[in-house]
Amino acid sequence: MKIKQALISVSDKTGIVELAQGLSQLGVTILSTGGTAKLLKNAGIDVTEVSDYTGFPEMLDGRVKTLHPKIHAGILAQKEMPAHMVAMGKISFPTIELVVVNLYPFGETIAKANSSLEDAIENIDIGGPTMVRAAAKNYKNVAVVTDPEDYTSLLKEMKSNNCTVSQEHRFQFACKAFSHTAAYDSVISNYLTGIYSDGQHRIFPASLNLNFKIAQDLRYGENPHQEAAFYRDLLPVVPGSLANYTQLQGKELSYNNIADADAAWECVKTFDLPACVIVKHANPCGVAVANELLVAYKTAFSTDPTSAFGGIIAFNRELDDVTAEAVIKQFVEVVIVPGITSEAKLILSQKKNVRVLILQLKNGSNALDFKRVTGGLLVQKPDNLNIVADHLKVVTRVQPTQQELQDLLFAWRVAKFVKSNAIVFCLNGQTLGIGAGQMSRVDSARIASIKAQNSGLTLNGSVVASDAFFPFRDGLDVVVQAGAKSIIQPGGSMRDEEVISAADEQGVSMVFTNTRHFRH
Repeated sequence: MKIKQALISVSDKTGIVELAQGLSQLGVTILSTGGTAKLLKNAGIDVTEVSDYTGFPEMLDGRVKTLHPKIHAGILAQKEMPAHMVAMGKISFPTIELVVVNLYPFGETIAKANSSLEDAIENIDIGGPTMVRAAAKNYKNVAVVTDPEDYTSLLKEMKSNNCTVSQEHRFQFACKAFSHTAAYDSVISNYLTGIYSDGQHRIFPASLNLNFKIAQDLRYGENPHQEAAFYRDLLPVVPGSLANYTQLQGKELSYNNIADADAAWECVKTFDLPACVIVKHANPCGVAVANELLVAYKTAFSTDPTSAFGGIIAFNRELDDVTAEAVIKQFVEVVIVPGITSEAKLILSQKKNVRVLILQLKNGSNALDFKRVTGGLLVQKPDNLNIVADHLKVVTRVQPTQQELQDLLFAWRVAKFVKSNAIVFCLNGQTLGIGAGQMSRVDSARIASIKAQNSGLTLNGSVVASDAFFPFRDGLDVVVQAGAKSIIQPGGSMRDEEVISAADEQGVSMVFTNTRHFRH
């Protein structure tokens, strides 16, 4: 299938002049529309405008350009079908063997703060998707290219193969083209079904379409008998999101590595001081902040050295050589940092299997959270709320000291990333004991204190965070008996007064956040 005629009509004009120049040098006739045709002509490229080609002028302010039988017959004609070629010959319609099209910037338009429904509607492409789908359907006879990144490989193949593109590559281009139009229509559907009849926006669209692109096949899933893969969102995500990682060294990430790395990275990003978060099986097992990164690492590790074995370690500062020296003395699966010195990079390279990820340190995300259930999908806004001192309400006679307030806020931030029911003991910017994922809050409290004892840490004078209210006083009694002097919890229980009275009886302070952080 030799390419003799190409139709080029693009919104994203990246690299299009260079592509058209290459095609022209190969003797390919070029058809184009509107702004694309003007751009190519200004670059000195011989171009035939579609309206001249069809003999039918653009109309309705450009809404109708390429919707013409001469265009679509040229794209859809099957050369292996004699009847098709006879029909084309009778009306003197040439075939089109290459379609280079990308679509109006609908996503970019609706992302603008002042975008209106009318702006969005005008950026719904009609002719573009029609040409792309027609060309992709007829991939045996037509090459369709929607991604500017493919221009170089397309020209290279055409130059080395007498102006032809292999069927294998045409099929790959077609798959990419259908994905392109599917994602485009999904964005439109999500936007339009996310608007009420009065023009107000819904939080959740009535029809939710998701589009992800495979990033890599994984060796296996949570367990070796489960197959798995990792996909990246096609929509732009916050640069600091885990999916945007750059891997410097180490083995390929596993399913569990990626899940745990996300938990560690999202937690460590929330701290302002140099911080270290160590995660094992989706839960932080050690968290600390300090003025120096090495100190943060050592104190985080001391919380639970047993659990930290084979864990995921995340830092919110550039990794330096002295901290790297300490890290490689332990068995670690993944290290995540926003930057790394050349010395630290050399030190970590001594452990070739350790996976080292670089991520931009940026907080916040507007992406929705999803959880798959059998036959359905749970969807929610992300839990981006970080409590500050002004949000707290002291409910006991004893007031927390300034140091206790700092530790309470630190403990609360850690508890947000611990599986419910969560109890977190902290002191001086360090976790001392963490109880996670228990069916009973009082059991989480007991486990947290046992964890501290096993690590040789004292809980005397510590603070405690509970991710949800104490339903009875027994949980509070356990943490106070273990040595806690101040407690932070949401409040909201039918027995709040009973729990407050218990705190007053034992001479400890307690603050309410009026916000809970269940993590399931």
